[in-house]
Amino acid sequence: MTDPAVERDAAEAASAFAHPPVAPDASAAYGDHPDHLVDFYAPRTAGGGAGAGEGEGAAGSAPLVVLLHGGAWRAPYDREHVSPLADFLARRGFAVASVEYRRGSSLPHQNADGPVAGRWPETFDDVAAAMDALPGLAAVHLPQADLRRTVLTGHSAGGHLALWAAARHVLPAGAPAGWRLPAPPVLRGVVALAPIADFEVAEKLFVCGGASAQLLGGEAHWAERLPYADPAALLPTGIATTVVQGREDIVVPAEVAESYVAAAARAGETVGLTLLDGIGHFPLIDPAADACAVVAEEISQLAW
Repeated sequence: MTDPAVERDAAEAASAFAHPPVAPDASAAYGDHPDHLVDFYAPRTAGGGAGAGEGEGAAGSAPLVVLLHGGAWRAPYDREHVSPLADFLARRGFAVASVEYRRGSSLPHQNADGPVAGRWPETFDDVAAAMDALPGLAAVHLPQADLRRTVLTGHSAGGHLALWAAARHVLPAGAPAGWRLPAPPVLRGVVALAPIADFEVAEKLFVCGGASAQLLGGEAHWAERLPYADPAALLPTGIATTVVQGREDIVVPAEVAESYVAAAARAGETVGLTLLDGIGHFPLIDPAADACAVVAEEISQLAW
């Protein structure tokens, strides 16, 4: 007998992935690797904000949303699948930068559920480098962006990377070169969408086939690398943070988000948690789903 939760998840995924890719208005490299790319989507409304009217917007007029895609840090999943979300946000008045980064192997891995997840340290190297390069790149390729109103968002594994990028200033001493910032990044906040936000809980639940452990290089490196990679260990950040999570998510269950929010509270920080009834993993990035409008509103609350 088919599990109704699995059927719902498959239907939600099919809807989210049914949208044709949306080409960016511009793309730019932030490094030498083929995956060192950022796609830029100009705001589709003048002066920012939904309903402001059609147009491209004046220079520096629109909040910048930095979008980090998910896919369990695995190579088959790239930024193309969130290009409809980037366009959706651009049509609501945001300037959008969609970041690509190096993921794991495209080949199946022994003891892995599909291709291996992520690369250590390259996945983190790339996100740090992209964030550092974005102000200069956006000034050239997305002049409508107001960098003082930057919001980070990401889905699933990308939600993890968004939380991590906002916490670089609290990384422990000894972090790999280029990761740690001397001061908090200039952000209005983070909206993390069903993020893999607590690696201990994610591994207990075998989220994405043990992807968190694979990202860290396997069990042999787990304890050594966890303090540099796990958002639940990088608290408090002092950055306004909201998590949006479907209650019915079977890919990254709500328990992961709830554990992260609880860890933040223990660290003296309040993290918002928006739990959506009857929603699984993929409607958060599906422009055809009501959940996607909730995501845009959460970003607006921080950006505007």
